[in-house]
Amino acid sequence: HQMIVVAVARNNRWRVYAATWVARQCAKIEGDFVECGVNYGFTSSAIMQQLDWDKLGKHFWLIDSFAGIDVKQATEEEKQEGIVERSELSKRSGFYNSNAERCRANFSEWKMARVIQGWVPYCLDQVTSSKIAFLHIDLNCAVPEVAALTVLWDQLTPGALVLIDDYGYQGFEMQKQAMDEFARLRSFAILSLPTG
Repeated sequence: HQMIVVAVARNNRWRVYAATWVARQCAKIEGDFVECGVNYGFTSSAIMQQLDWDKLGKHFWLIDSFAGIDVKQATEEEKQEGIVERSELSKRSGFYNSNAERCRANFSEWKMARVIQGWVPYCLDQVTSSKIAFLHIDLNCAVPEVAALTVLWDQLTPGALVLIDDYGYQGFEMQKQAMDEFARLRSFAILSLPTG
């Protein structure tokens, strides 16, 4: 595959700008869109609005556990750095959406939006697309993020773009290291943006 992998962090204005730019490029090539870690759907909603989604004829697969991170997939180092506590706090504060039906309602206006509830990578078999043009990974945990990319890698069409959230963001060093190793093994480079 020849593709560019782009990483974005928490600065929302630039984050949405980067995501919609990537999506516009991907809209021109064959394949569906996949987002692993949809939460409330902030980024994917912006993409679908800007691209007038139903006219594209592409599916948008919106995947989330709606239960925070999968503690069983967190590394010991991530646990020591407080990933479990941050996930629990995010659930209690409402930063993490714990209601899949709320997400489904958010996307009900779009005919080609499909919300999948489950742990990545175990639920990825529900993505029935054989070709993916856009992949957004925002799972806040190294193991499932690399697993998502590993499972979906062969479905990425030539020219597909992968957007990795939090790649260079402080507190997510394990994700960066894991993605860097994935990239090294497949001989490509990840572009890190100033937003993280």
